[in-house]
Amino acid sequence: MNIAVMREFDEVKPFLNSSRVIAVTSGKGGVGKTNIAVNLAIAIADMGMRVVVFDADLGMSNAEVLLGVAPKYTVYDFLYKQKSLREILTLAPGNIGIISGGSGLVEMANLDSESIKYLRDVVQDLEMEVDVVLVDTGAGLNKNVLAFTAAAQEVIIVATPDPTSIVDAYGVIKVLSKYGVHKEFSMIVNRFIDFNEAELTFKKLDITVRRFLPGVRVSCLGFIPEDNSVVQSVKRQVPFVIENNSSAASKAIRSIANQLIYQSTRDKDLAKKESAYNGIGGFLKKLTIFFNSNT
Repeated sequence: MNIAVMREFDEVKPFLNSSRVIAVTSGKGGVGKTNIAVNLAIAIADMGMRVVVFDADLGMSNAEVLLGVAPKYTVYDFLYKQKSLREILTLAPGNIGIISGGSGLVEMANLDSESIKYLRDVVQDLEMEVDVVLVDTGAGLNKNVLAFTAAAQEVIIVATPDPTSIVDAYGVIKVLSKYGVHKEFSMIVNRFIDFNEAELTFKKLDITVRRFLPGVRVSCLGFIPEDNSVVQSVKRQVPFVIENNSSAASKAIRSIANQLIYQSTRDKDLAKKESAYNGIGGFLKKLTIFFNSNT
């Protein structure tokens, strides 16, 4: 598939004057981050948006596994084999596009600044073709994760009620706020058993951030319950919003998509989104700045 497939998406007016680039990240692995990114992308696409998932877990990419697709080319082929964006973009179920970061590729784990500069071109041409780019980062705080998360316009932190997950989520927020590129974060609590448990998870993080990181704000984007249908969909490599649209997890992810696309935009100062660091162009500028200052 190639970038021309994006024109097969429904003809819709872009929600904003430029694309929204949203990083989905977590402090630790195993919290369901990639599964949320994939299903959130499909839920947003169902609302009439043109969406691409950029799997930025370079060298350990698995978004395509959850989608049941096998991209012919990946970011690796773009960087090292002169393939174009047209060649590495794959159309996936749910009418979304996916750019794979590749898997089992050691050299992708820690790219140098020159590679990152070249990588900018991967998403540059998407600006006029896409409304939302969801950047699925790796977990933790390595250089690639920090770069892609810092460069995104918005950041969603995924955590579970597990105390270690909360601590690690705080660690991500602390480091990113230290660089001064993000002062506002959204949080999704995944795999909760009891609703009170989910609320308490968010409150713990919120209280800690308010106490130790003045000027930093965390808002709750939504909660996703533990749902056996999610486990089954992963095994079958079919996104749960497609396989079981009426499941508790599917209803939760669609509610989150609605909150993200409509409510969050109404609540924010749109003038800020029209700055020099807006959209994909701004994402690329910040990505380069981050790597130039942290090599």
